[in-house]
Amino acid sequence: MNDVLQCTAVTLLPFDDVPAALTATLEDGPAPGSYLLCDLGEHDERTEHAAHLRSAETPSAPALWFFWTGSGADRVHRVATAPWCPALLHHLRTGVVQRCAFFDRHAAPHSWSVTDPLGDLIAARLVSDDDPDAEPDDDPDDPDDSSSDRPRP
Repeated sequence: MNDVLQCTAVTLLPFDDVPAALTATLEDGPAPGSYLLCDLGEHDERTEHAAHLRSAETPSAPALWFFWTGSGADRVHRVATAPWCPALLHHLRTGVVQRCAFFDRHAAPHSWSVTDPLGDLIAARLVSDDDPDAEPDDDPDDPDDSSSDRPRP
């Protein structure tokens, strides 16, 4: 399976342009003025960018998505509900079934093939056992690192 990097397109969520009926459903979603990152894998300019805004109450119901093309004054956007992609990935060794986290008929690969190296790095740091107060040069396994001789609080 070939992994693809996540699209790096970013846009501002324009709450002043989004109908009030839709913004009312976003109480758990992005705040007004939030920046949205395209959730899809890298794709060409003709493909709409897409950011997941909010899931429905039930997993089988369509989710709310923000779609856009272009940037700056040329940006065109829409907010729409879209059903989930029906694709499933079966991990034969573990028996785990993974659903695609994108909308039905999306372009590019399914969500399990999209990687976000920066997001992975941040997540790894958040769940690691590293000392959050450690200096960047501190290496507890390096005997030549004099900073590791400092007492820890």
